[in-house]
Amino acid sequence: MTRQPSTPSLVTDSIEEYLDHLTSERGLSENTVASYRGDLAQYAAHLAKNGVTDPSRITERNVRDYIGGGIISGLSPRSAARRLSCLRGYHAFLPKALTDRAGSRSYTDPTLHMEAPRMSRKLPDVLGVHEIESLLNAPDTATPLGTRDRAMLEMGYGAGLRVSELISLELSNLFLEDSYIRVLGKGSKERVIPVGNPAIDWTERYRRDVRPDLIAKGTPTDVLFLNARGYPLTRMGFWKILQKQVAGSGVRERVKPHTLRHSFATHLLKGGADLRAVQEMLGHADISTTQIYTSVDREYLKAIHRTFHPRG
Repeated sequence: MTRQPSTPSLVTDSIEEYLDHLTSERGLSENTVASYRGDLAQYAAHLAKNGVTDPSRITERNVRDYIGGGIISGLSPRSAARRLSCLRGYHAFLPKALTDRAGSRSYTDPTLHMEAPRMSRKLPDVLGVHEIESLLNAPDTATPLGTRDRAMLEMGYGAGLRVSELISLELSNLFLEDSYIRVLGKGSKERVIPVGNPAIDWTERYRRDVRPDLIAKGTPTDVLFLNARGYPLTRMGFWKILQKQVAGSGVRERVKPHTLRHSFATHLLKGGADLRAVQEMLGHADISTTQIYTSVDREYLKAIHRTFHPRG
């Protein structure tokens, strides 16, 4: 049995260089880089276990064994495809790392001819308009935190924000008098999103009547939504708020933090919005990512047909 080396190998060194590249040159978020770090650490351990410490000696078989081993252990096709995508990025970067270390070296990308596992495209969780209304009306707005929760839900659904975007939204990026907000999304890409009157009205009410008392308990921050102790909310904090309001709304569907965003996109397209406009508001780099919401709409139409058509 080959022992894993106790000292850093060329593989682990090149992985660190690649992660630095993702942060400093590609501008990827901390969460994305952390995900890549986890996958690549497992990859490095797999290679070391098989005696491979030089990245120029990684073969397609090494990669296939790593991906295949994950699938045998229960890794879903979607996760396996994500791992392969991560490895492709790393191996595409390797020629630069190897050249910087030892001058020009012969290198063949072992992922070049590999295909990602086939997978069915999972449709996102979406609430109907009446369910969204029930959820938005669930918070007890006679209380300060209920007002905050209503404002968060209205803004999350009204602007189609990712959870990370919602909890990091800053006062300086609110332009509510002009009916829009500015968001810093994935890869530090900035986008402008229009917001409607309900989100504006509840956010203004929260900012005027509730936030000053919350901020007095914590430390100065430009972040809009705060917890009961006056500090910015975490993802887990928002998840708990959402589950509390779902429980009080009568909505029986399972609701995740991203459900508000999925519903925002689906309801826009169902109402006749242009696909590229929705892509812009969601901050999708590739329109094919946005197109999944048209599939949700088709499924909705088929359900309506089956329910109400005499030949359904």
